[in-house]
Amino acid sequence: MNRSHRAAYVTLAGCLALAMVPGAHAVPSSSRTATAPAAAVKAVPVLPAAKTEGVATTPAGVQKALAAALGHPSLGNHPGAIVYDVSRGRQLYAKGAGTTYVPASTLKVLTTLGSLAALGPDHKFTTKVVSTGGTSLVLVGGGDPLLVSRRPKAPGYPKLANLPDLASATAKALKAKKVASVTVGYDASLFSGPAINHKWQPNYVPEGIAGPTSALWVDQGRNTPGLAKRAASPSQAAARKFVAALLQLGIKANLGKPVKAPATASLVAQVQSPPLSAVAGYVNLHSDNDGAEVLLRHIGLGIRSDGSYQGGIAALRTTLTRLGLTLGAARIEDGSGLSRTNAVPLSLLAGALRLAADPAHPELRSLLPGLPVAAFNGSLAERFITAGTAAGQGYVRAKTGTLTGVHSLAGFVRTRSGTMLAFVVATDSVQPSNALEARAALDRAAAALAACGCA
Repeated sequence: MNRSHRAAYVTLAGCLALAMVPGAHAVPSSSRTATAPAAAVKAVPVLPAAKTEGVATTPAGVQKALAAALGHPSLGNHPGAIVYDVSRGRQLYAKGAGTTYVPASTLKVLTTLGSLAALGPDHKFTTKVVSTGGTSLVLVGGGDPLLVSRRPKAPGYPKLANLPDLASATAKALKAKKVASVTVGYDASLFSGPAINHKWQPNYVPEGIAGPTSALWVDQGRNTPGLAKRAASPSQAAARKFVAALLQLGIKANLGKPVKAPATASLVAQVQSPPLSAVAGYVNLHSDNDGAEVLLRHIGLGIRSDGSYQGGIAALRTTLTRLGLTLGAARIEDGSGLSRTNAVPLSLLAGALRLAADPAHPELRSLLPGLPVAAFNGSLAERFITAGTAAGQGYVRAKTGTLTGVHSLAGFVRTRSGTMLAFVVATDSVQPSNALEARAALDRAAAALAACGCA
């Protein structure tokens, strides 16, 4: 069967979105007339919902499909997999289910799911400027992980909040009150505790793999957008750029000190992030370590009123348990999966995916369309291009996980017979010299599920 990447992507995206919404339809405006009653108009489906066609997927069929890929020697001595039939609600396959794995960035599935559950998909993060009296302003961070220092040159998705818009609104408000000169303090007190996780490798922050987590930053604390090097104080760097933007708008602005804005301060201007559903999708699509760490802090604030990373970890565990997931021997050390001391059962990752596809949890459903599509976008854009993986192109949607010696995929695949499967394939015992072969073997495993009827 010849399946176009883009056509397959659209089909899968539509299936994931509509399969959980029976009768989801859109009616063209031209279909209604002045004489036809509304009840007589038949809705036209935008895309067909996913169907469980043909013979049901069986455990034996899945085992046969996965055998060659999961038996590849490059995966080392600890390969594992779990496959769940979302369409019919049953587990089909489990290998290594009794042990934990270093999840690497597949841990972001748990973090983003937890944030959606704790805060809701429509939640937004607000960055604001407040007046504390006279000519004193405070730039207050609201923990927007994607706030940027420049207006985008072209429209994109999601539409990110930016500092120039905030400066423009601030300057307009100041000029209306005939205020020409201000001092700008900055407040990043929403988050507490260490800005750097002590479980990370010492080179991570100096090399820009992750930065100090802050409730106030632009470009995730980078000195220059798109480059790795981070500011020693992300909040001060954000405030300095804000002051520079005010100066360009004709406001004489001076950089002040770090302060905590009083609750009585009056609002001058604000900008808001995209909804959390889009932020979580961005984090998973791009495997954004910094964004995941910020979301972990927000889970802590939402559940425990604790904006530290320790508070976030405790709150994430509480949230997952409340959702009915069994943590077992899971050890969670951060929100991004950078720590090599993270240890997660594959059943926990698969359980999170099943919940995201469950009609009983519409607040979690936005996790699905945010996952990268094989050979199409995000961290899977350059994957599924080796021999034996073509069947997965466009039909596999999964979060990647990669550290030295660690490789994993966690997501969804629609089989040739129409069954929607949630799956996790993983290994944490790969020799560094075998990294590319191991990654290709996991791609072949996912592609084998896409290609099979698995009866």
